[in-house]
Amino acid sequence: MTMLKSFVFSLAMGLLVGVIYSIISLRSPAPPVAALAGLFGMLVGEQLVSLVQRLRRGEPLTLAWFRHECVPKISGTPPPVEGPRP
Repeated sequence: MTMLKSFVFSLAMGLLVGVIYSIISLRSPAPPVAALAGLFGMLVGEQLVSLVQRLRRGEPLTLAWFRHECVPKISGTPPPVEGPRP
């Protein structure tokens, strides 16, 4: 339920900023597509730090690590369940 709360809070804050922008006749600083591209870049950029730290420690970069550590933070989905495969 926590993820739902964060989505609702994020949406509410976005709506509030939109209303404030409208009241003071201020245009959004970026078109929606450019803003989304910027947000995606921020999410990917955050993962580059952990990737570089992992390389500096001499740990391997594996697809399993990427799926477990990076994909959930970029996509907002829960990490895959670890366990035996059928």
